Amino acid sequence: MKTTAVLLTVFNRKEKTLEALQNLFAQQLPNKCALEVYLVDDGCTDGTSEAVTKTYPQVHIITGSGNLYWNRGMLLAWETAAKAKAYDYYLWLNDDTVLHPFALSVLLMTAKEFHNEVVVVGSTSALNDEYSITYGGRTLGGRLIQPNNSAQPCAFFNGNIVLIPKYVFEKVGTNDPVFRHALGDFDYGKRANKLGIQNMVAPGVLGQCDVHEDLPVWCNPRKPFKKRWKAFHSPLGNNPEEFFVYEKRHNGLPMACFHYITNHIRVVCPILWKYKI
Repeated sequence: MKTTAVLLTVFNRKEKTLEALQNLFAQQLPNKCALEVYLVDDGCTDGTSEAVTKTYPQVHIITGSGNLYWNRGMLLAWETAAKAKAYDYYLWLNDDTVLHPFALSVLLMTAKEFHNEVVVVGSTSALNDEYSITYGGRTLGGRLIQPNNSAQPCAFFNGNIVLIPKYVFEKVGTNDPVFRHALGDFDYGKRANKLGIQNMVAPGVLGQCDVHEDLPVWCNPRKPFKKRWKAFHSPLGNNPEEFFVYEKRHNGLPMACFHYITNHIRVVCPILWKYKI
């Protein structure tokens, strides 16, 4: 029996969370495959945990501090699962991502194709446009990779749908808690590559998730400076200290210093940048 620990972290998106779980438990799994779900409730006030427990009592619910955000919430789910059992696979899943019925089977088959020694990334499309890829594997320059009928290498990836075999977990470890919300998924893929682990985009589109296209508050010239500055330093913004760590680690100190300076300039004078609202 091959076991997969599915990892989620959620905050006040009850309906989306229930929809994500509904599609997860409806997966057409290969024979002798089993799922266990570890869900971090990071301070929900909309009754998410109660609704999940009522509908899916088999889900392991972990209570977060309310200040974990995506990356540290996923880390807590991962550490809890790894302590509970030696799973064969770990699946990152965002609660706003709707899986197609065959998604997990494709992920598992792709991992098996590469002897379970790669990270397997699932691509998502927009809810109303199956040809518009919204999240998935990315080139070194950051461009989203269009999935086709075979697995393709990528430099790094979004964390919406990601399968990590035990071999990779034992070699790379977990996501880095230095990042609170964003960058943890990008960082994991690049760390894996540095350790000789390939990141592979699975064939086909495996789910749906709309992209968040609103211009972030921290660089939105229509927002007052105080709001931009607060958003800039928040976990949901473009936190300069965390971004500096990421840049220094993967692009070197000169580039990290350059972007540290230019991002601060952008907060003060966002009108200098081209933008769409």
